[in-house]
Amino acid sequence: MKKTKKLLALALALVMILALGATSYADYDYAANAKVFRTDFTGKTVILHSNDVHGALGGYAYMTELKNEFLAAGATDVILVDAGDFSQGTTYVSSSKGASAIAMMNAAGYDIVTLGNHEFDFGYAQLMENLQDADFEVICADVYLDETGDTILPATAVVEAETVDPDAEPVEGEEPATNLRIGFFGMETPETATKVNPGMIKEISFATFDDLYASAQLAVESLKEEEVDLIIGIVHLGVDAESAANGYRSIDLYENVTDIDFLIDGHSHTVMTAGENGEPIQSTGTKFENVGVLVIDDETKTISDNFLIATAGLEKDAEVQAAADEIMAAVDEEYGAVFAVSEVDLNGEKAPGNRTEETNMGELITDAMVWSVVSAGGLDAYYEAPVVGITNGGGIRAPIATGDVTKNDINTVLPFGNTVAVIYVTGTELLEALEASTYCTPEAVGGFPQTSGIEWTLDTTKEYDQGDIYTIDGKESSYYAPASIQRVTITAINGEPFDEAATYAVVTNNFCAAGGDTYNVFQRAYSEGFGFDTGIPMDEAVMDYVAEVLDGVIGDHYAAPSGLATQILAE
Repeated sequence: MKKTKKLLALALALVMILALGATSYADYDYAANAKVFRTDFTGKTVILHSNDVHGALGGYAYMTELKNEFLAAGATDVILVDAGDFSQGTTYVSSSKGASAIAMMNAAGYDIVTLGNHEFDFGYAQLMENLQDADFEVICADVYLDETGDTILPATAVVEAETVDPDAEPVEGEEPATNLRIGFFGMETPETATKVNPGMIKEISFATFDDLYASAQLAVESLKEEEVDLIIGIVHLGVDAESAANGYRSIDLYENVTDIDFLIDGHSHTVMTAGENGEPIQSTGTKFENVGVLVIDDETKTISDNFLIATAGLEKDAEVQAAADEIMAAVDEEYGAVFAVSEVDLNGEKAPGNRTEETNMGELITDAMVWSVVSAGGLDAYYEAPVVGITNGGGIRAPIATGDVTKNDINTVLPFGNTVAVIYVTGTELLEALEASTYCTPEAVGGFPQTSGIEWTLDTTKEYDQGDIYTIDGKESSYYAPASIQRVTITAINGEPFDEAATYAVVTNNFCAAGGDTYNVFQRAYSEGFGFDTGIPMDEAVMDYVAEVLDGVIGDHYAAPSGLATQILAE
């Protein structure tokens, strides 16, 4: 009866999805869901995997429920793994600096996890403190402690799946069966070096370029020495076009490292059961929209199937859900008060959105940042200069819909705890910042500049003139300086003609001021004393601006972008 109810729920969910316009099972493979409840998994070991959970705490209850379902369907063992980015994304995890995510993964019963770039958002020290409470193994083969050269965590882990009954009587004349030994290695994107505030990860370095592959190959070789039956990478690399130039995608890793049986991927929020050329790579998307499944045949010790289970319509484990509800209720009580109303929808999308073009959300945030500094006074006394605002589009993480606005809404949009900073750059340096931060536009890039007070044009029909790779404290980043300014022009600053020789006060966030994303030029100025951190939290700057300047109403002025940023696109 229980299985019948589940299948009916799945069928109903499928009808609803198709009614909303889905046209294929590529996006909503409910056939895979049904497979779980009608297949005998006797003699199979199952790996369930997630990635890029980003604070969706209620989804952990799916993992535990599915584990129980597979065991009930005869699976000899079920292993839970995650491919990173669990510490950031909603107030439910950011308010605890990632600790609540660890608590939920413990409750769900995870076995092995690797790190995503957002695990470092609160700094290396905070991450390591959080991991002390983990009841699961955490592995990472390509992040090193500068002082010793050792990896910050074990590079690999071996799971011996319980496929043999220890109480079974041996059969005369037959060799005793052996348990299935699965070797895992973990990989972190090298982009973390500039996707996290560099000042908070000074103790560590990330393997870059060919060293990324070398770190993975070394981990694979060590697993081979342990005579494992399968080698599976849990990697936070993704397949974004932004990552292609440096070879940092999971498909690049698979092409350059030998003896990998499968890659469980994260980072790009991609829904896939294979790479673009059929590579054995699977990724679930984000926030538990799917759960990934690998089925291993215990007898042949090979992967016999891999697929995704869409979670819509699935039941949840009651105990794990109760743990999530307790955490979320406490956060909602603190952050749930309404402080404003929005009469417009504010764009929080990645692409098309804050990583590809000017948005009304980006304008609201940068306007608020500029106001927070100017209204406090004293900026002119520090250095008199025209004031503009820039924030990285990748730091804008959610939309705000028409209706009531709470503190939780603003924290979800700006979850990183960044503060407002001011740096002083020349017009030439400002051009470099905009050029570097749009190097691959119209493809999405986290550094895409959302601006206030700058009238500028980006010509995407022109090639980016790639120069030397940016470095911070002698460490290579993932981005290259422009050898010349080819794509960006600035027409005016606050309505006045732009001057390359003039000095401008740029109000930004402390992440960009420290050289995060593509803003190495900001770090150079900041490190030379041409700037300061105001200590004003970005979310508070936005809330105060909305309350005091907009009288609690986000209205028609922000109904659409101002149009100060123009793009010339190929026809």
